[in-house]
Amino acid sequence: MAFILWILAVILVVSGIVTIFRGQLLFGIVLIIVGLLVGPGGVSLFTK
Repeated sequence: MAFILWILAVILVVSGIVTIFRGQLLFGIVLIIVGLLVGPGGVSLFTK
């Protein structure tokens, strides 16, 4: 399960960075923050 959360977090952060480069700054920042929260190194929403 931790590996799946890690993959999901990486996808969210990378898509957030791509979204920022496309010009949607706010949505990109939200994606990055959600990716950091979901990841196993962050505060995982699924373990509480």
